[in-house]
Amino acid sequence: MKTREAVRAELIRRGKSIADWSRDNGCNADIVRGVLLGRLKGNRGEAHKVAVLLGIKDGEIVEEDGHDNA
Repeated sequence: MKTREAVRAELIRRGKSIADWSRDNGCNADIVRGVLLGRLKGNRGEAHKVAVLLGIKDGEIVEEDGHDNA
């Protein structure tokens, strides 16, 4: 797993802004900022998805389709 600081350094090294990374990965830039700043822990929803995609958290991304498949 990467630290938040390591992810920020990696973005700088690649010349990518948070907005660029967010667009490339289909995520809300405000949520990405929140995760990188530690305001959002990434426990659920899009914050979880962002944390996993950034490599900050080990986890699984399960896309909800909004339908009850029971």
